[in-house]
Amino acid sequence: MSELPTGGIDCDLHPAVPNIAALLPYLEPHWREMAITRGIDELNTIAYPMNAPISARPDWRIPGLPAGSSLPRLQNDALDAFGSQIAICNCLYGVQALFSEDLAAAFARAVNRWIAAEWLDRDARLRASIVLAQQSPDLAVAEIERCADDPRFVQVLLLVAGEVPLGKRSMWPIYEAAVRHNLPVGIHAGGAYHNPPGPIGWPGTLAEDYTGHAYAFAAGISSLITEGVFQRFPELKVVLLESGVTWLPPHLWRLTKFWRGVRIEMPWVDRLPASIVRDHVRLTAQPFDAPDDRDTLLRLIDHLQSDDILLFATDYPHWQFDGTAALPAGLPAALVRKMMIDNPRATYARLSETVA
Repeated sequence: MSELPTGGIDCDLHPAVPNIAALLPYLEPHWREMAITRGIDELNTIAYPMNAPISARPDWRIPGLPAGSSLPRLQNDALDAFGSQIAICNCLYGVQALFSEDLAAAFARAVNRWIAAEWLDRDARLRASIVLAQQSPDLAVAEIERCADDPRFVQVLLLVAGEVPLGKRSMWPIYEAAVRHNLPVGIHAGGAYHNPPGPIGWPGTLAEDYTGHAYAFAAGISSLITEGVFQRFPELKVVLLESGVTWLPPHLWRLTKFWRGVRIEMPWVDRLPASIVRDHVRLTAQPFDAPDDRDTLLRLIDHLQSDDILLFATDYPHWQFDGTAALPAGLPAALVRKMMIDNPRATYARLSETVA
């Protein structure tokens, strides 16, 4: 494991809603009554299966509750254990899976109120992403506007596999609102599951579903680039959360080849896709899916063509690394510092307002 400097910024950890009862006080009366009357059950549909080994490290599990649902445990297991000065909470709760746009927006508001009151108010090291019901960009923008006055919300949160490709113009109001409020757009693994998560139909195993998210991220980046999102919003920053890392260089090589051949389709894309990614896209380095040898690791970093692109994350309480080795061994110390401190500060403009 690479040695971690103190004062790092953890860009992806996952407080879990313990149960729907915890959200009821944060729902408006109408929607609270609906949730009770309809008997709406838990909405953890976008999280890993609770008992799957990668869902949580064994010593991070909480008997009878979802891993990550205890603030004292998160403080001990993630903040203190990794010496993090700041950590960004990305709450994965299945509001995106609901078919009713209004109900989804109501649950998104409840989740954001809950995270502010139960987590951010209780530990000054915590920040959060704004959970959005991306089924309705108009309602998503309204939620950004509602939360934007709280500087502890430092990002907006989308899932990579929604109902429409990320670059479509119907999504642009979300990006416009994010830029207006100095908020990066975090795009996390997961989806609405209204459509198959891959292009060839519904998978039959968790392994297919999990590894298939790399294809979804590749498609999402292609959509954002080819539809001209970054030309329309030149200040936009996008953070790919829990995407893996190794898929990006070969995908950009392939995308660049075809961009050169069919540029007539997208005259607004006026430079190499890889150059656009270096300026606008960041990746959390957990899970880090490279082989476990230093030469290969350094070659991969070289293929990324930038030491600004990677951000530190523990992905707490998920478990895709050995013990506390949230970063692989062999990374240069200067790069580790950039990943843990300099790159997050450069990515999340709002941190400069609240962190010395």
